[in-house]
Formats: sequence, C-alpha cells, structure tokens
Amino acid sequence: MPRAPRREELRSAYANAFSSRREERRLIGAVTFTGTFALTRAITHAIRAGRGPFRNITPGGRHIHHMTFGILGLLGVGYAWLNEIGLGDEVLASRATALAYGAGAALTLDEFALWLNLEDDYWTSQGRESIDAVVLFGSLLAVAASGHRLVREMAQLGRLLLTESSRV
Repeated sequence: MPRAPRREELRSAYANAFSSRREERRLIGAVTFTGTFALTRAITHAIRAGRGPFRNITPGGRHIHHMTFGILGLLGVGYAWLNEIGLGDEVLASRATALAYGAGAALTLDEFALWLNLEDDYWTSQGRESIDAVVLFGSLLAVAASGHRLVREMAQLGRLLLTESSRV
C-alpha cells in the first residue's frame, strides 16, 4: 500500500508546479473565487432562513450588500497592482492579492443582478443573472488557471509513491 506523501514532498510538488508567480496567482484567484462564491451563497441562505449566527449588516438601518466589500477588495487589489505590489517575486504579496482578487470578484458578481437592474432582486428570477455572471467569469478564471502544472506534479508524486511502495 502506498504511503501518504510527506509535507515536504507536497510543498516541493506545489513549488515545482508553477513556472511563474503569475501562474500561481491564476490558480489562487480561481480557487478563491469559487470558494468565496459557495460560502457567500451558504451564508446568505442561512441569513434568509434565520439560522446560525449570521445577520445582515445594517448600520443605521441601511443594508450593506456584500458586493460593497467585493468592490472595496477589487479596488484595493487594483491599487496594489498599479503600484506593482504582488506582481513580482514577493510570495506573500502575490498570494494575498490573488486571494483578495478572487474573493472580491465573487462577492461583487454574486450580486451582479443588483448592479445590472438597480434592484435588490437576489431572491427573484432576475437574480439568476448573478449566477450566469458567476458561471461565465468563473469559467474564464478556470481556463486561465488550467495552464498550470500542479496536476502534473501531483500525478508525478503519486507515481513516485506507488513505485516506492512496489519496491518494498
């Protein structure tokens, strides 16, 4: 039976999977976009059902939509990238801006129908436009991210582990 890969083997496979920080940012952005969208939908459904600790944000009685936080995130990432923060070889800044970009885009596009129709139609049939926008943009991110070599590196690590286990 093959052994589980060790942490350093996984780190090495991950590090070898990208020829540039740009490739890693694409993957991080796509994964974060998908995860943020799923989490946002789960939280909004919980708020609507009155379950869990989640509530709408309504300072002074004004409802703040989650796209507001997405727009702020996208503005922050754009500003950082204009100043070449996160675009070079600095690992933490590159990963952080890619993560913020994916999350900001998901939060914003999840309410696409609101900014398209200027109505809070999140729960109506027109709210479907938000899903369409998310699927379209998410597909674009997935295509951009698919050029990376992470899958190939993980498969190579798996073959190495199988080979090791067959020798024992």
